[in-house]
This record gives sequence, C-alpha cells and structure tokens, in this order.
Amino acid sequence: MTDVIERDSATPIYQQLEDIFHAKIASGEWAPEQRIPSENELNREYSLSRMTIRGVLNKLAGEGLLIRVPGKGTFVAPQKINAVSPAYKGIREQLEVLGYDIVTTLISTERAPAPTRVREHLNLPEGAEVIAIMRLRTVDGKPLSVHRSFVPASLAPGLDQLDVVNEQLCVVLEDKFNLSMKSVSEDLEVIAVDGTDAKLLELRKGDPALLLTDVITNPAGTAFEYSTIVFRGDAVRLKFDYKRE
Repeated sequence: MTDVIERDSATPIYQQLEDIFHAKIASGEWAPEQRIPSENELNREYSLSRMTIRGVLNKLAGEGLLIRVPGKGTFVAPQKINAVSPAYKGIREQLEVLGYDIVTTLISTERAPAPTRVREHLNLPEGAEVIAIMRLRTVDGKPLSVHRSFVPASLAPGLDQLDVVNEQLCVVLEDKFNLSMKSVSEDLEVIAVDGTDAKLLELRKGDPALLLTDVITNPAGTAFEYSTIVFRGDAVRLKFDYKRE
C-alpha cells in the first residue's frame, strides 16, 4: 500500500491516512508497544492539519489499536491473545496449541462454607461447603489471568488433595468425579481491578480488566462449578460463537 496521500483521490484524506496507519500496524512497521511519531512529526510527514492527524489517532485509539498517554505520546497497543471462551475450550489448552509458554501457579486451595454469591449460583443450602481453588496463569512469563473456582465439596470429596496445576480442573472433575459439562451460563464485564488481583496481574489499582463468570451444569441439571476469571484487559480478546441448533 502507498504511504502517500493522494489529494485528488475520491477517497477522503482522513480515510487514506487511517488506512496508512492500519497498514503500518498490520505490517509490524509500527510494532506493539512502540512509540509512534508525534502529531507534529506526522503533520510534517503528510502535510496535513493537526486536527486531521489527531482525529485519526483518536479513532484508532478508540478501536484499541493505539494507546494515547498524556505527556508521553502515542503507542501501538500490545498484541492481544485471541481466545474463545473457556466454556468451549480451556484457555490453557488454546494457548498451548498456539505455542505460548504457559505456567499455572496454585495460589490457594481450601475447603470452607460457600460465600453467599457462590451458594446462590450453585443452589446450595446455607452452611454447605465448597472446595475453593485460586490459580494464577502466566503466558511467556507475563501474568494473564487469575482463576477462582468453587466446587461443592459433596460432589468432589478430596478435590483439594488433587493436582489442579499440571492437570486442567475440568479434566480432573470429569475423570475423578464424573462431573462433565452439559451447559454453561456466562457473564462478561469490564471491571476496575483492585486488591490481590491487581498485585498478581502486575496492574495498578483501577486499571481495566475483563471479568468472566461461569456457572457449569452437568447432564443431570446440577450446577457443579462456579468460577470467575479476571483477565488483563490489555492482554486478551475473547471470542464468542453461537450456533442455533
């Protein structure tokens, strides 16, 4: 693609400039996390008004391709990991297939009375115990997600003694306790990360993150796992595909 603005073209100048910047990002000329030329430098290079330059940069920032940092400049956004919802295929499995170096660290495992929100999602009586498992997943040495899973202790006795680091939890639940997924209810929202999650994900308090919540049900209609995954908002893009039966 040409890097020259064609002023006699039927394509609007701002669209030509946007296409040029898209091409620079796609080709790697502007690499992830690289600082791109300033508005003044781009103005001199393309002989366009700063308003036009700024408008295109703001548009690409709104699309998540660029990051505007006051006082520091404009940077290409870090490359995001593309993954489908873990309800369809485990995140770890997906990333391993893509060639990423995945490390899962067990933060804690405990058997305790279910918190109210967990009890409500799993339809448990007051006082019922769950096995609560918290894990951190890193990709190529960088933190990606914090996973919290809650499984009724009555359905998976001894789960807290099993290996859920080297083995995927869904595999352990199916192989050891015959708990296989029939359906899943999911919620996805943007949150401001805080507390423990901010520290584990190496983010600042208030930074954006993605919160994915799952309730998994077996063929008998029993909800057997409630889980939350907090993803770094700058590191992953989740894809959802729905097919009508």
